[in-house]
Amino acid sequence: MSGAPYVNHADLGGRLGLGNVEPEPNEPWFHADWEKRALALTLAMGATGAWTIDQSRAAREQQPGYLGMSYYEVWTGGMERLLADRGLVTEADTAAGHAVDPPKPLPRKLLAENVPATLARGGPTGRETGEVQRFHVGDRVRTIDMPEQAGHTRLPRYVRGKTGTVVLTHGAHVFADSSAAGTGEAPQWLYTVRFSAHDLFGPEADPSVSVSVDAWDSYLMPA
Repeated sequence: MSGAPYVNHADLGGRLGLGNVEPEPNEPWFHADWEKRALALTLAMGATGAWTIDQSRAAREQQPGYLGMSYYEVWTGGMERLLADRGLVTEADTAAGHAVDPPKPLPRKLLAENVPATLARGGPTGRETGEVQRFHVGDRVRTIDMPEQAGHTRLPRYVRGKTGTVVLTHGAHVFADSSAAGTGEAPQWLYTVRFSAHDLFGPEADPSVSVSVDAWDSYLMPA
């Protein structure tokens, strides 16, 4: 992953001008057979350890045509980028639509018989950290207001610079922003912060509504 900044396309919460969300009645799991293969390939390649889940998310966001792509087009486009960046596919492979050059070794392989157990196990992100826990349940905190093009982040745009209350603490976890940039896990304390709809969206918002966001320590400051 390069360290160059890019628009965080996946963070669309609170952005205007994108039209209404139109749910598809009785939407099927897949709209075409190729989408099943896209899911299988994404899971298989993720299990090899060639990249982290955060790097895969960031690769999807860096596609210029993100907003016009379907869900699995975004997945396959991100995977193609990662495969090319790591030399796991060549230009000849891509042009032919199948393997042409000899394959490169992978850190590990996901065998068919191991898929159920691997999916059930997931990818735990809990880690140990020597950092002191700064916040506790009931503390009022304010989120940082990071630059628009700061790279991959799990802090939604609509909560940046807003004040909320810590309602849960989760221990230390892999810091997604660092993991996405390829600079290591850098585990930090992780909290759930609850924001009132009024504080996020103004006085016209439903006063009975609140939004909870999981936020790492470096996203927060005392209110």
